[in-house]
Amino acid sequence: RRGSHRQTGEEWIIKDEGAYIPDVNEEIVKTESAVILTDKKALQLRATRTFIDAYGIERKAGEEWLITVAKAEKHIPDVYESVVGEVSITTLNSRQYSVVLDPVDTKTKKQQLGTRLLIKGPHSFFLQPGERLEAGIQDVHVLDSEEALLLRAREGFKDGNTERAPGDRWMIYGPGDYVPPVEVEIIEKRRAIPLDENEGIYVRDMKTGRVRAVTGSVYMLTSYEELWDKELPPVVEDLLQTDADQSSGIKHSSTSGPRVKSRLVTYRIPHNSAVQIYDYKAKKARVTFGPDLIMLGPDEQFTVLNLSGNTPKTPKILNVLALLLGPRFSTDVVIVETSDHARLSLKLSYNWFFEIDKKNQDQAALLFSVPDFIGDFCKAIASRVRGSVASQSFDHFHKYSADLIRKAVFGADEAGNIRNRFHFKSNNLIITNIDIQSVEPVDQRTRDALQKSVQLAIEITTKSQEATARHEAERREQEAKGRLERQKIDDEAEAEKARKNLLSLQAASAAVESTGTASAEAKARAEAAKIEGESNVTNAKLKAEAQSTKASVQLKILQNEQQTEISHKKAWNTLEIKKADELAGIEASKFKSIVDAIGAETLKKISQAGPEMQAKLLSGLGLKSFMITDGNHPINLFSTAAGLIGSNLSQ
Repeated sequence: RRGSHRQTGEEWIIKDEGAYIPDVNEEIVKTESAVILTDKKALQLRATRTFIDAYGIERKAGEEWLITVAKAEKHIPDVYESVVGEVSITTLNSRQYSVVLDPVDTKTKKQQLGTRLLIKGPHSFFLQPGERLEAGIQDVHVLDSEEALLLRAREGFKDGNTERAPGDRWMIYGPGDYVPPVEVEIIEKRRAIPLDENEGIYVRDMKTGRVRAVTGSVYMLTSYEELWDKELPPVVEDLLQTDADQSSGIKHSSTSGPRVKSRLVTYRIPHNSAVQIYDYKAKKARVTFGPDLIMLGPDEQFTVLNLSGNTPKTPKILNVLALLLGPRFSTDVVIVETSDHARLSLKLSYNWFFEIDKKNQDQAALLFSVPDFIGDFCKAIASRVRGSVASQSFDHFHKYSADLIRKAVFGADEAGNIRNRFHFKSNNLIITNIDIQSVEPVDQRTRDALQKSVQLAIEITTKSQEATARHEAERREQEAKGRLERQKIDDEAEAEKARKNLLSLQAASAAVESTGTASAEAKARAEAAKIEGESNVTNAKLKAEAQSTKASVQLKILQNEQQTEISHKKAWNTLEIKKADELAGIEASKFKSIVDAIGAETLKKISQAGPEMQAKLLSGLGLKSFMITDGNHPINLFSTAAGLIGSNLSQ
C-alpha cells in the first residue's frame, strides 16, 4: 500500500497526520500517544529487538537509552521500543555534589562498570540507564577552624604535589570546604577536643600501639591516632559512680551518667584519706593523700580494698578506693567463755586511726599492706579478749569487765597501769579506746540466772532504799513537831507584848482626845479666815486680769478697724487717681484726634479769623487803637499811653 512489503504478523506504526483507513489485511493494535518532554523530564526506552530508531541510530536488543528534550519535544514510542519510565532531572546547587557509579561515557555511549564519576554543582543532569548515585546528593563538607576530615585513599593518585598510595590516611583541616575526589574516602569528621587542666583523653598511636594521656590543652587527633577506651574492673566502675564509706557502707548516688571510656579517669580523694595507684608498666605503686584530684595514666589502676563490714564483722562486705585515715570507730561482736563455762556475747566498739608521715612514701605504702585491716584488727582484739576472759569466773568478769578487757587489749606497764593505745606495726594502725556497749549471755539458762540475780539485787537495793527513806521521814517528822511547839510559845509571847502596847496606845489616845478638841476648833477658824482672805485676793487679781484682757482686746479690735479703714481709703484713692489718669488720657486722645481730624492749617485759620474780623470792623469804624477790659483789674494807662504815643512818634 505504501510501497513496503509486509509479512504476516508484522507490526509497524503510522505517524502521518490526518485520517487513516486500515486495509482489509491490516489490524489496528493500539493507538500510541506522544510523550511530552521538558527540561526536567526525560523518557527511558528499551529496545525489544535490533532496529534503527526514528533518529537514525541503531539500537541493539535489550539496549536502554534516554530521549531528552534536546532530541525532540515529544516522542511517540516505536513498535520495537518499550517505555521503561520517565526520568526526572537531578539538580545540584553550588554547595552540593554527587558521585555517579557505573557512569556512561559521553563519547562512546558505553557504560564503564566499576568506575565512579564526581559531579560538582551547580549542575543539572539526567541519570543514564544503569547509572546510580552513591549516597544520593551530598552537601559540600564545610569545616570551621576547630574541625578536620580524616581521609583514606581508595587507590593511588596524585594529590597536588603529593603522591597518595592506596590505604594512605591524612587529614584536611578547616576553615574551608572540601569535596572529596572519587579516589578518596572520608572516614570521619573530627573536632578539636578542648581540655581543662583537670581533664584529658587517652590517645592511641595506630602505628606503634602506644597509648598516652593528653591533658590541659585543645587537642586534635592526627591521621594515625584514635581515642582509646580505658577499661576498668566492674567494681572500680561502680565505686567511681557511687563511692562508699568503709565504716558505714553508705553509698552516695551519682547523676553524671555512665563514664566516657576515652576520657581521662579522674577521682577526687576525700579529705583525710589515701588512695593507692599501681602502674603495671613501671611496676610500682604510688599513694596520694586527700584532698586531691587523681588522673589515671593509661597503664595505671586503682588498688581496691575489700574490707569487712556489718556487726559482727563479715569479710569482703565493703569495696573502697579511698582509705580513711581516721579517727574512726568500728563495732564488732565477740563470743567469749569464762572459766566456769559461761558463754557471753560482747558488743565492742573500737576507736582507731593511722599514724603515718604523709611525706614518707615507704610509710604510706604500709597503709595498703593489709587488704582487710578492719577484719585483721577485729580478729586480733577478739583473740586477746577471749584469752583474758577464759581465765576469769563469771562473777569476777561481770564486776570488772571493762578493766579486764582494756588490760587484755592494751596491756599494762611496769607500774601496773593500763596503757592507752594498741599499735599494729604492719600498717601503723593505732587503737585508742574500747567501748563495751553490751554484755549478754549466750546460753539461755545463764541469761535467766543472771536476770534473776539482777532482779534480786535490784529488790535488795530497793528495800534498803525504802528503809532509809522511812527512817529519814520519821526523823524529819520529829524535828518538825519540835519546831512547831517552839513556834507556838514564841507566838504567845509576841501576843502578850502586842496587847501591852495596845493598852498604852489607848490611854494616850484618850488624853489626846480630851485636850485636842479646843485647839482643833481654834486652828479650824484661823484656817478658815486665812482661806477666805486668800480667796478675796485671788478674785481681785482675776478681775484685774479680766479687765486688762478686755481692754487689750478692744484696743486690738479698734486698731484692726482703723487699719481696715486706712487700707480701704488707700485703695479708693488709688482707684480715683487711676480713673483720673485714664480720663485725662482719654481727653488727651480725644483732643489729639480732633486736632488731627481738623488739621493744623484749619486751626490756624480759625484762631486768626476773630482778630482779623475785629481789625476790619475797627478799621471800618475809623479807630486806630483800643483796649477792652472787664473793669475788675486796673490798667496803668500812663505807661500804656506812653507806649502808644512813643510808638506813634517813632512812626
